[in-house]
Amino acid sequence: MSMALTPQCRDALADWLAAASALKGASANTISAYRADVAEFIAFQTTHHAEPQGLAPLARVTTQEMRAWMAHLRGQDISARSIARKLSAVKSFYRWLAEKQGYEPTAVLSARAPKFQKKLPRPLTEDAARAMIGTVELQSRDSWQGARDAAVVTLLYGCGLRISEALGLTGRALPLGETLRIFGKGNKERIVPVLPIARRAVEAYLTLCPFPMTPDEAVFRGARGGTLNARHVAKVTEKARMQLGLPSSATPHAMRHSFATHLLSAGGDLREIQELLGHASLSTTQAYTSVDQVHLMKVYEACHPKA
Repeated sequence: MSMALTPQCRDALADWLAAASALKGASANTISAYRADVAEFIAFQTTHHAEPQGLAPLARVTTQEMRAWMAHLRGQDISARSIARKLSAVKSFYRWLAEKQGYEPTAVLSARAPKFQKKLPRPLTEDAARAMIGTVELQSRDSWQGARDAAVVTLLYGCGLRISEALGLTGRALPLGETLRIFGKGNKERIVPVLPIARRAVEAYLTLCPFPMTPDEAVFRGARGGTLNARHVAKVTEKARMQLGLPSSATPHAMRHSFATHLLSAGGDLREIQELLGHASLSTTQAYTSVDQVHLMKVYEACHPKA
């Protein structure tokens, strides 16, 4: 795919990615996805025109060519959600390029992404979340590993952490206090409260952990002392949810969804929940209002005397 990029395009793409990383705080995974999506778009234009596409030809991309590219993606059975993501990356690149090169990007920016139904989070009930934590602890033979797994899942549910954030904690965070400083996606910093039950779970694990805790090493260790792998947490969570008869949506990430949904149900403020989750946009957090409305409608239909 990189063979389709002229030196000018490669330089422009690199400069845009550097700007996105510096100004928007985009994560390494996001930058990698941006690079692949825009390079794929330019590669399509190269094939479509049967010649390398420098910056000047890219300025002449038409509405019909944008439609042809999206039709090409659909022909590869790429989902509407993924096409929308790719189009968003291309539009972002063109906005930046238009400003730098004096382009007229209307043909690109006016392209409409295919509609898709957003997947709503699938939270656990409060009882199921508590049962999940207790059952996860029983999945390992060694008691220290069981305590470790329970501590990780408790942090996901009790603090709303992403699995990467929980496993990224180092000894510098110890001992846990009433709050925890987290650096999430795009290295965005936030402060989250730590419930006593979460502190006790981590303390119980640390008491049993056979490895010394140093400031620069991970808090949660694998069997050989290295950083615990997220796949292990997913595996023990899967075992626990099968034993509890919970749906396949009961994943480690669902514990974070449950944290947000239960706070909202208890009257939590949406913007405060946004801060606790580390969402860059309030629209991301607003998905939980839909979840809560679904729950409220079920309660209404089940309990209202006229239902």
